[in-house]
Amino acid sequence: MQNIPQHLGIILDGNRRWAKEKGLPSFEGHRRGLETVKKVINYCKKRGVKALTLFVFSTENWKRAEKEVNFLMRLTKKALTNDFEKLGSEGVRIKVIGQKTKLPEDLQKDIKDVEKLTQNNREMTLNLALSYGGRAEIVEAIKKIVKQKINPEKITEDVIKNNLWTSDVDLVIRTGKEQRISNFLIWQSAYSEFYFCPKFWPDFTQKDLDKAFTEYARRQRRFGK
Repeated sequence: MQNIPQHLGIILDGNRRWAKEKGLPSFEGHRRGLETVKKVINYCKKRGVKALTLFVFSTENWKRAEKEVNFLMRLTKKALTNDFEKLGSEGVRIKVIGQKTKLPEDLQKDIKDVEKLTQNNREMTLNLALSYGGRAEIVEAIKKIVKQKINPEKITEDVIKNNLWTSDVDLVIRTGKEQRISNFLIWQSAYSEFYFCPKFWPDFTQKDLDKAFTEYARRQRRFGK
């Protein structure tokens, strides 16, 4: 496969349903989901993906039970401070996109540290969409443009694009049987290809990623032409 998506977005769906099917607590589903995340990051890097955006925790996920939210915050902290440590030495730039001020203060500090440590890496960019929503991103972009006092007549698609948290995405993969975008990269996915995998995220494998890449490679992207 020569036509690998340069920017891949993944909606990691199905951790809780995976655990429920197996008679396990939902927390175990999230833990197993993190193991899949680590494998997929490494595989994408080997395949030549230049930017990988993972939908980790949405703005809507704050409505979940406090116990689960706290567990997810601790799991994210563990990933940033331990599990992803090797990625920095391998040339991966780590960024967190989303409403970071809503996150616990200690996690905000960890994010600043890892972003600063990896800011000059160019092998691959790993975007962790955390407390993220596509609509919220567009609202924040508008606020930034207003602060820049740009003449409304001068506001173009490029101006908006340059004020978003990340770039256009080539392929969006969603696991977990659902077939919707769920407020993920709304602007950036305007001309994305979509691939829906029926497996729950903890069961997603390298073979499943290959299938998505094969499907992507055979499609013709016309961009309206």
